[in-house]
Amino acid sequence: MEFRTKVAIGRADFTIPPCEKMLFVGSCFADRIGRKFQEDKFRAIVNPYGVMYNPASILHTIEKCGQAPHVAVLTLGTNHVYLLKSTNEIVDNCQKRPQHLFLERELSIEECMTHLSNAVEILTHRYAHVKVIVTVSPIRYAKYGYHESQLSKATLLLATNQLVESYPQVSYFPAYEILNDELRDYRFYQEDMLHPSDQAVEYIWECFSKMYFGDDTLAFLKEWKPIKEALGHRPFHPESEEYKQFMNKTMLKVSALSEKYPNFAL
Repeated sequence: MEFRTKVAIGRADFTIPPCEKMLFVGSCFADRIGRKFQEDKFRAIVNPYGVMYNPASILHTIEKCGQAPHVAVLTLGTNHVYLLKSTNEIVDNCQKRPQHLFLERELSIEECMTHLSNAVEILTHRYAHVKVIVTVSPIRYAKYGYHESQLSKATLLLATNQLVESYPQVSYFPAYEILNDELRDYRFYQEDMLHPSDQAVEYIWECFSKMYFGDDTLAFLKEWKPIKEALGHRPFHPESEEYKQFMNKTMLKVSALSEKYPNFAL
């Protein structure tokens, strides 16, 4: 008997090599996943101008940052945007200015698609072989109301589907479906009952690994894991000879890993 509805995770038509040059832009979910890539020594830049929730703001970050990643991960949170009334321009951050200066509205599927297409075009112009992974954040927005939050997610999902069908370099990763369909239990959420728990993020990371990592990356991560744990160890007596020998052995392993993977760096 099956006691949960599992999301089918296929293999992507490309793999992410060890220590790859990556860019993560999007919601706070992008922050959490992006940090895991940084911890595992991918050359990842995560939200260089802060968290961005909607497709327009994600585009603004890509326009400003000038990065040419080999893999970009865009995590969409909402289709709600804020316009500065005096200019009618979409702002990425209200910067604690009074609410009456702004107008909130929702982007249509077509508008979301336009902003995302522009982002893909810019990234492709900077690096012709770029791969773009798009995902919809599984975090619900209680402030809109749960029905409105679902409508927002549906808009993003429809726009994302159009994007994947229009650009061969774009793929979709089902983080939204994994949390909401497969991990349908409040034990996989934080205390606010909205954000995924550490355990849920770890599971989503494992699903991502199955979809996008090849044997070379999995081998690197297996070698890096005990070194990462050793470097993170906090001894009671850091001045002891035993600990110094332990660290010397660890740094020799780091050197060996650097020789094996040229893009690796602490």
